[in-house]
Amino acid sequence: HLQADLKRRLSKLRQMEDKKGGSKSADPFQIPKEGAGQAVLMGYPNTGKSALVGALTRAKVNVAEYPFATSLPVAGMMSYQDIMVQLVDLPPVTPGEMPRGMAGTLRQADLILIIVDGGSDSCLEQLTGCHELLQQRGILVAPGEEPGLHVKTARDLLAVVTKADLPGAQTRLELLQELGKELSGGTGWETVAVSVQQPESLEVLRERIFRHLRVIRVYTKVPGKEADLAKPFILKEGGTVLDLAELVHRDFPGKLKRARVWGSVKFPGQPVERDYRLADGDIVELLV
Repeated sequence: HLQADLKRRLSKLRQMEDKKGGSKSADPFQIPKEGAGQAVLMGYPNTGKSALVGALTRAKVNVAEYPFATSLPVAGMMSYQDIMVQLVDLPPVTPGEMPRGMAGTLRQADLILIIVDGGSDSCLEQLTGCHELLQQRGILVAPGEEPGLHVKTARDLLAVVTKADLPGAQTRLELLQELGKELSGGTGWETVAVSVQQPESLEVLRERIFRHLRVIRVYTKVPGKEADLAKPFILKEGGTVLDLAELVHRDFPGKLKRARVWGSVKFPGQPVERDYRLADGDIVELLV
């Protein structure tokens, strides 16, 4: 009886160990999107990614003098006027290599910020290396080719040159701009110079990130009342009145009779059709 009891207990213990071993841990590179859009930061070690995210958000980043201080993605929310944008500080990449799982995060992101150290003479190699990695992994389409699902184009990139307050940074910025045109087949991508020591440069970056997300803010109003300017609805560029109605309530599209718009129209409160394309800052009155 004692042997039988011990065998049962051993069998139960093995089953518990098998269950523990078979359970899958959460993938740290699967970052749920929040806010008006998700922008991820990609760059080589010690280029200033974490310091930048720390300056723009309240995320608890690890800023250190030694390389590879960021071992897992860190997400934070950046405020821009009346909305929030999600920034994700990714672990650093090296020539020809990126951490396992990072490619999926880059594919899903709305915007990729390539972070380059403006105080380093290796800045050109940093930009070239990140660009090559994106193309090698099929994340960035080659110039002249049509993008597929979750494949980025030059419009989805923003080169950010950090440490712009250091000597020689302006000259390096000009060289990086020229290199960007060459790598993208002549179209180029926007290059922004920033420094965490210069708050005005951070404000410029906030605006550039919002613009590159290619979204618009639309406000609503109830007939006879003032517009609700506290929390805008976020639409992709080219979004219509009907798209807004779907965001407001799932029953609105079928019931929508007409709409009035303040902002991008010729005169305030102008009646528009359901397929009218809205612009950033428009105020819309939906009539059902």
